[in-house]
Amino acid sequence: MSSRSTERKNSQFVVPGERLGVIEEFTPDPETYVKEGIIYSKVIGRALVDLANKRVSVHPLVHGARVPKVGSIILGQVLNIQTENANIRIFKIDNKQLSGSFTGVLHISYVQLSYVESMFNVCKPGDIIRAEVISEKNQVYHLSTKDKNLGVVYAFCSRCGYALESKRQTMYCARCGKIEKRKSALDYGKGIL
Repeated sequence: MSSRSTERKNSQFVVPGERLGVIEEFTPDPETYVKEGIIYSKVIGRALVDLANKRVSVHPLVHGARVPKVGSIILGQVLNIQTENANIRIFKIDNKQLSGSFTGVLHISYVQLSYVESMFNVCKPGDIIRAEVISEKNQVYHLSTKDKNLGVVYAFCSRCGYALESKRQTMYCARCGKIEKRKSALDYGKGIL
């Protein structure tokens, strides 16, 4: 990238996914991400290129826009499940509603401290889950529910769709009587939404 094109990038309006430079030339700052050696914008904003310090960053135009970051506590809905992971559609970050849509992955090794045989014993599609963002590796939000305050906060019967009640270590459907397993949060069903 020539310095002329770099100067044009400075203070230029950029959108998520727009190319800003390469890591051989610049150090990426907040609100950017790197994929295959190329630096991209993570948010809508103005690209800022510091030629003296060889840094590139993005100044967000919308300060109310929220994106998941490592350490954020999210609320999301389970989209689908496989034996070792679940995909979660994130709709709240740190109790603030999102305007966009993000997806996270909960891997079986980050569910709880003790052994978990299958993700089918942790959550089911449609359940509402609270988790912590532990990594943003490869533009994927990796989640954890290891803390006792994290896990399923609302669950629905996989047979009839009715809201499940927490009964000791299991979940019980008052409508059809089905008993299911979940990794529930300590405050399960307490009006968190």
